[in-house]
Amino acid sequence: MKLLFKQRMFSWLDSYDIYNETGLVLYRVKSQLSWGHKMIVYDCYGNEVGMIEQRIFTFLPKFEITVHGRYLGCLSREFSFFRPAYNIDYNGWHAEGSFMEWDYQINDRNGAVVAEISKQLFNWTDTYVIDVADPADALNALMFVLAIDAEKCSRDSHG
Repeated sequence: MKLLFKQRMFSWLDSYDIYNETGLVLYRVKSQLSWGHKMIVYDCYGNEVGMIEQRIFTFLPKFEITVHGRYLGCLSREFSFFRPAYNIDYNGWHAEGSFMEWDYQINDRNGAVVAEISKQLFNWTDTYVIDVADPADALNALMFVLAIDAEKCSRDSHG
């Protein structure tokens, strides 16, 4: 299953639309002002389905993720020099990015690919394609991709 993750143009705060392969909006993501990043994910009917919230005052960035009101896990940046890597305390998942930080892969504890994330170049706004191996993992993978994007944005704005 493929999801397209596009940032909305001319938005005061970060906001994203998540589309399926046919162009149908499946989720809308809106940022809220708070200490650190906080994003709320809504389904296409406007119901809240998840939240990503940055833990502040940590050595390396960490983001707590809830789905349907239940704690899903925490994404934390790992110390690395050349390629960004993230530990995900959910089902043994681990994410690693390319040197340019445009492409990522989420693997399970056995090394099987859960999702592949790639940035599409030459678009007006940031656009990512999330290719999820099992459609049942789509929302969870999306939540972790949003957290990775928030971590990258906070690093770029403070660096």
